[in-house]
Amino acid sequence: MRSLDDIFEEYDFLDGDDRYRLLIDLGRELEPMPDPLKTDATLVRGCSASVWVYPLPQDGDRLHFLADSNAAITKGIVALVLAAVQDKPATEVAAMDIAAALAPFDLTRQLSSNRTQGVPNMVALVQDTARRIAGA
Repeated sequence: MRSLDDIFEEYDFLDGDDRYRLLIDLGRELEPMPDPLKTDATLVRGCSASVWVYPLPQDGDRLHFLADSNAAITKGIVALVLAAVQDKPATEVAAMDIAAALAPFDLTRQLSSNRTQGVPNMVALVQDTARRIAGA
């Protein structure tokens, strides 16, 4: 997975329609999430589209997530969130300001509020998982 900084470098260079295409491409690059993991327990609440996030156990306290969405642009937003946290130590993710890391993308200005309304819930789920794994 590309780093958030690398993604932003490309994103910042693009205009509206090309930014949408980039987000859709990022979503396509997500590691596949098997259908049996898409359950009510892994569903992120408050999203306009269905979004599922599943933490995979890793050696040590590193976080790794599988995620999917039934909407292409939403899946790209999910990919952005994961780019901020994927394979990082749980203690780092628990202390991270993920919203600030995503702020340069200005998603609320680029996308409809329906597309971004679930982002805080996904961030909360990721950070709750990080705190649980970190024992914080």
